[in-house]
Amino acid sequence: MKQDLCALLRGNPYPGRGIVLGMTPDGKSSVAVYFIMGRSANSRNRVFAEEPDGIRTQAADPARMEDPSLIIYHPVRQMGRGLIVTNGDQTDTILEFLKQGLPMEQALRTREFEPDGPNWTPRISGLLGPNGSYKLSILKAADETGKRCLRQAFEYPGQPGLGHFLHTYAGDGTPLPSFAGEPEPVAIEGDLDALTAADFEAMMNDGPEDYVSVLKRTQARLKEAMFSAGTPPGSLTGISKQLLALTREIERLEGNPAQGMTTQEDPEDDDDDGEFRPEAI
Repeated sequence: MKQDLCALLRGNPYPGRGIVLGMTPDGKSSVAVYFIMGRSANSRNRVFAEEPDGIRTQAADPARMEDPSLIIYHPVRQMGRGLIVTNGDQTDTILEFLKQGLPMEQALRTREFEPDGPNWTPRISGLLGPNGSYKLSILKAADETGKRCLRQAFEYPGQPGLGHFLHTYAGDGTPLPSFAGEPEPVAIEGDLDALTAADFEAMMNDGPEDYVSVLKRTQARLKEAMFSAGTPPGSLTGISKQLLALTREIERLEGNPAQGMTTQEDPEDDDDDGEFRPEAI
């Protein structure tokens, strides 16, 4: 069932970086959307710049640039009549393999998730084919140790008015919970440029009531991730902590004490990294 992209974005306080690939309703054109978000000053100090074969990120203020390794890259590059879209420098890896006639999946076997523990940000990648078909891939940590990599790939035929949305994080938290499950089917309709710009504006300017609604939608996504077959067993503890913290925050904002939400924790863990911090959004 196709979902509304705006609703998915509003329902996730921190999706991180995201890719949407699909086809216009008339079936005449393919669609590629890429967005970035950031919490640290270094991550926020970047903008998109057009290149002859695609797009690259660059520092908005070079003097404030700290570590460029994970934030400066080509998110979009063209290869013949195909288009590569990723959230990191694996774009160039995929491009080199495609030039040799080798598939995207083989290129990504040489890469893993980002080395930014404890978040272990997933590497997400997409490839649009000239016939409208497309592939999406995610490389993510198998558990909180970051010692093993899970590799998932999805392939879709082009279908008018349909796209698929893949993003790095299931929501906000410390550490950030990785995306779980399959790419989300979304409706491709209207002016996507206006839609995404307006939606991000709305996300950044929600009032208190809308904020609670956003938290509740994130709560529902975390519950879904808890029971998803695609969620690594090692991630369940972290997701459970985030779900508990999120539930407490919702109840605090609504003025309702927690009912039936308890967990077995040591007293020393009361100030652990499961604390929900709205200011981090």
